[in-house]
Amino acid sequence: MPAAPVDAPVLHHREGRAGHLVLNRPRAINALNHAMVRIMAQALDAWERDESVATVVVTGAGERGLCAGGDIRSIHDDVRAGRAAASAAFWHDEYLLNARIARFPKPYVAVMDGIVMGGGVGVSAHGDIRVVTERSRVAMPETGIGFVPDVGGTHLLTRTPGELGTHLALTGTPVGAADALLCGLADHYVPSERLPEFTAALADTDATAVVREFAATAPAGELAAHREWIDHCYAADSVEEIVDRLHASGDRHAKEAAETILSKSPTSLKVTLAALRRARELPTLEAVLEQEYRVSCAALASPDLPEGIRAQVVDKDRRPRWSPAELSRVTEADVARFFERTGAGSLGLV
Repeated sequence: MPAAPVDAPVLHHREGRAGHLVLNRPRAINALNHAMVRIMAQALDAWERDESVATVVVTGAGERGLCAGGDIRSIHDDVRAGRAAASAAFWHDEYLLNARIARFPKPYVAVMDGIVMGGGVGVSAHGDIRVVTERSRVAMPETGIGFVPDVGGTHLLTRTPGELGTHLALTGTPVGAADALLCGLADHYVPSERLPEFTAALADTDATAVVREFAATAPAGELAAHREWIDHCYAADSVEEIVDRLHASGDRHAKEAAETILSKSPTSLKVTLAALRRARELPTLEAVLEQEYRVSCAALASPDLPEGIRAQVVDKDRRPRWSPAELSRVTEADVARFFERTGAGSLGLV
């Protein structure tokens, strides 16, 4: 596969036996768009067939992070212009890419340095070898924009110890290296100053051996110390009860979590909790991605998605006007509609 032009949104090149994918929109913290998803999929197709490629390495251009998520401004513009089908098509191909990464037959090494959120988690945390650094900030912050964790996020978050995944999904809280390791979102810690050596070594050495050489102990995290109240509070059956338990726990951090949750989209919160609970019962990542695709397409018809993006990245007033504005006004029927099989179709994964 020939190297990409230097201004391409994803650069791809070879170094020895390693195929490198570099997300290349540094001014947007490498936010994913449809073109980037297509380029990554084409590269994986070519490198899977190429016996001279032993390992795939994914990194992000610039100093700020691997990937800040999907290009949500374009989703906002699509919805406002009546082009919701374009965003659905993007998600269709993005989720297929997530499944492809999880089943890729060669070592897929994701360097999760800096900001890794939303869609960035989707192109990294399904890989075989997921490396975090002291700069890593990993999150699924979708409830803050009127959306629901996707890209296989509900699959990953239901497999965390206890209720850590529910906490991360509802609050959107970013975690550092140690907590990403604790939650199973990453596998190894490598200090950022050693990343150039680490990626260079992948050119001619088995990826597993390279990780053994470079992996170190991550700086201490935060979540382990809060497991007691997290596991108790987030085991509740409704978002309202979770918030009540957090307020009643007596722990300052729990109360802060409750206030964070109450700032998010009430509809997104309830759909997210339902999606997590349902994902626990689904047998495979592919089945979860199918569910997420239905939920994501339904969100395109919800007023909270364009409003949340407007408040966060368009007008940046950070004052979204959620509809409805209270948890109590989001009914079970409102939530159930997000999971209905409608004309959006399927991914064809199951």
